[in-house]
Amino acid sequence: MIFRFLFFLCVVVAGQVRAETSDYACGPLQNAYGPYDYRSDKDKLPIVLGAHFTPDVANLVKGVTGKIGGDIDYTLRAIPNHPAALLAMIRLGEKERTNKPSGARYTVECYLNRAIRFRNDDHMVKIIYASYLAKNGKGNDALKYLNDVADFGEESANLYYNIGLIYLDLKHYDKSLENAHRAYKMGFPLPGLRDRLKKAGKWSEPKPIAETSSDPKLNGEQEPGEDSSQISDSGVAR
Repeated sequence: MIFRFLFFLCVVVAGQVRAETSDYACGPLQNAYGPYDYRSDKDKLPIVLGAHFTPDVANLVKGVTGKIGGDIDYTLRAIPNHPAALLAMIRLGEKERTNKPSGARYTVECYLNRAIRFRNDDHMVKIIYASYLAKNGKGNDALKYLNDVADFGEESANLYYNIGLIYLDLKHYDKSLENAHRAYKMGFPLPGLRDRLKKAGKWSEPKPIAETSSDPKLNGEQEPGEDSSQISDSGVAR
């Protein structure tokens, strides 16, 4: 009987946790102004950013219309996938040591949930969400979003650098190093990821690419006059 009660209690608690970031709990996306995509609706952003997401708000110094959380909330309801505003809300939650900062309408994770619902193709939102999950002990969920980003196929130094940082937080050192090499090869300027890998004893320089042999046969090149239909060792004609 006790076992059944404990099992029921676990199910209820788990259901409550999921409910905290459900579509219902995190509210509808409809808004009086917007919602707009920060990537494409550039002409719609200044009125919101100028009135609510000033440098003081972004740096958690002071609010414009009231509490800092209220101004970030307004920004994220109008522009749900604004990366700097999402990061500011996360930092505010950390600063206040709460999952629902003062002045915010929703929890920190709800704003991330809303951003994903709004634009599921925004890889930067998924990286931010994955980083948040990794830092809050939800490694498997973080990996899901990282895999989504990898499947998306977009390449950039900033993308690889941030993915490397998250893999490092998850102690997936090989993946972190792989993405660090990609980021630095593409010219990413900040040394933070490399320094952290060095501190963990997991950094190594990329292996040099083997030089191409001058022998055309070793490189698979065809000698002049050689029959191009010759059979390879596998028995398949070239």
